[in-house]
Amino acid sequence: MNRARGWISGLRLAFLVLACAAAACAAKGNTGGMTGTGGSGACGSGQMTCNGSCTDVQTDGQNCGTCGYACDTGMVCQAAACVCAMGYVSCSGQCVLSNADHCGTSCGACQGSDVCNGGQCASSCPSGSTMCSSDHTCSSNSDPGHCGSSCTVCGTGATCTNGTCVGGGSTGGTTGTGGAGSGGTTGTGGAGTGGTGTAGTGGATHTGGTTGTGGAGSGGTAGTGGSGTGGSGTTNQPVLVTSTNGAYWKTNGTLTTVTSGTATVTVNDTTAMQTWEGFGGAFNEVGWNVISMLSASDQAKAIDYLFGSDAAHFAVGRIPIGASDYALTRYTDDETSGDTNLASFSITEDMKYLIPYIKAAQGANPSLKFWASPWTPPTWMKTTSGSVNGTSCALVGSTKFDGGCMTAGTNNQNLTTYANYFVKWVAAYAAQQIPVGIVSAQNEPNYAQGYPSCLWTSAMYEQFVGQFLGPALSTAGMGTKIMGGTMSNDNSNADPTVVTAIMGDATAKGFISVLGYQWGMEKYAMADAAKYKPLHMWQTEHRCGNYPGFTPGNPTPMDTFNSSMAPNDWGYGWETWELIRRWIGDGVTSYSAWNMVLDTVGKGNDTTRNWPQDSLLTVNTSSKVLTATPAYYVFRHCSQYVQVGATVVGATTSGSSSEALAWKNPDGSLVAVMYNSGSAATFTVAIGGKNVQFAMPAQGWATIYMPAS
Repeated sequence: MNRARGWISGLRLAFLVLACAAAACAAKGNTGGMTGTGGSGACGSGQMTCNGSCTDVQTDGQNCGTCGYACDTGMVCQAAACVCAMGYVSCSGQCVLSNADHCGTSCGACQGSDVCNGGQCASSCPSGSTMCSSDHTCSSNSDPGHCGSSCTVCGTGATCTNGTCVGGGSTGGTTGTGGAGSGGTTGTGGAGTGGTGTAGTGGATHTGGTTGTGGAGSGGTAGTGGSGTGGSGTTNQPVLVTSTNGAYWKTNGTLTTVTSGTATVTVNDTTAMQTWEGFGGAFNEVGWNVISMLSASDQAKAIDYLFGSDAAHFAVGRIPIGASDYALTRYTDDETSGDTNLASFSITEDMKYLIPYIKAAQGANPSLKFWASPWTPPTWMKTTSGSVNGTSCALVGSTKFDGGCMTAGTNNQNLTTYANYFVKWVAAYAAQQIPVGIVSAQNEPNYAQGYPSCLWTSAMYEQFVGQFLGPALSTAGMGTKIMGGTMSNDNSNADPTVVTAIMGDATAKGFISVLGYQWGMEKYAMADAAKYKPLHMWQTEHRCGNYPGFTPGNPTPMDTFNSSMAPNDWGYGWETWELIRRWIGDGVTSYSAWNMVLDTVGKGNDTTRNWPQDSLLTVNTSSKVLTATPAYYVFRHCSQYVQVGATVVGATTSGSSSEALAWKNPDGSLVAVMYNSGSAATFTVAIGGKNVQFAMPAQGWATIYMPAS
């Protein structure tokens, strides 16, 4: 951890240097007309009129599926859809060169000095093949990513035939890894002119490497902003961002104003609904552990992806009080049995992973708001006798942290002590300059699991909130409020009964500032959000995907269970969108991801289920490669341009293939986020008194930011 702590001390400087180094930097000036307006006219089958000429949108990489939609580097247009080109593989929804970092369709990293040969890891390259030194991959006479003995990276649209690039254009040299690349004769640095932002990123595509960050390109001239510039996530120019499988966060699309036609999406900004409090995610120890394995620049990139104003810009952070199911060890902050004075209370374990992670996030977003919940109280406050709502109080497995039931203790001593435990925990974090505004008494009070967990009766939960926790926090004068959460188990009305108890008791209800629902409670969210107004409701934990032995509904996941590693694929991206859309439609005022960062396997400390879970970012712990997953980009489409304090406004769609959400920011700007389940198409959006058109990808997302007029 010494390396990680040293990095934190320089984090603010790192963000200044790296704020727009990543390809995820946002566009701030996507204005101008579209490449074409489509329409088949007199063109043949599979063609459209683009820029006045008949264009085969089935195969044209610059007009794939519809006019103006260009395939990214590493992709070709086939059957009107952008797909990975030969020599590239789809890993976490992005087309990347098959090399030792992600070899073949498994996307696995080769170990040690092994090389990637023909999509398989091997100890050495075969006779007649050269090892491309930049990425430990064997050259091939047919691989456009490692073409011939020179390891040439063939240009977009080119093929590798007999060791020579044919068609398209060659970038020259070997596969670079960002920065200035590794040489070559036709670097692309960046051709755009940016917008009105502050610092060019060198262009949207950078040759000489799979994920270069601009600068001088790879032999070309310096980019001047390309498709985006840095900045704060707001601008005085309209912004368009699109994503689809293999082509995420494309900022090189264009918007054009039109005066006729039927709107695909209409933003009704006079139809005001709930006030938005922000998107966010949970801090877990596994996340910081794998972030710490990255280079200093990639550590900063990971944090900026999540909290930077030029990226997802999360506004809310959840903190576990003690160990969660993604802690590296099982602990609470006072495991001394009978320590009713809390003399042994300590946040020593918190200081190892959680607090460094949180401080790094604060460096990217100093306005970040925090809430917290325990997965288990100190184990000496629990019993293994009896049951709650039909679930046994017996331990789940062999550790005392997993399962069991909360007990009041003699003369309610456990409840008194536990309330003081919360006060000490909040004060300890405040001393670390981490103000915690809201706490929940228990994570999922009706689930006993093979990870830290605890069952509560609805009566004891109500009693604890109204008679112990609420008064203790009030007396301490720290301003920390209580969440009625985190409710998750809808079986036999288990958690709904807890909500009814606390909201039906005037004393307990008086201490509740927000309700926290997740997972199975979505079916109650709309009715309860209306019933308990003006109390706000938060969605507190996004579903984690890849479900072992069960299938949650609404929406039903696309993926089948993978027992070896989390899929982190487009299917989970789609599920993420549907969940965000549904919950916001139910009336929640905040939405939180679960694990923000995990390794590529995705397993926690659950002793009873083999459950590799999806996340927003992944770290390959062998190759030390950071990857943003499709779910990350869906969150970012919704979060980057939406300000805290925005109003959710009406958004209607025409046709069955489009869905949309919309917000009006406090500064009057508008944000529309939409999904297209059909083929690539030209979308018309009525927003802010204008009708604008753009090329919408198939099965993809788009965000339009429209500044106040």
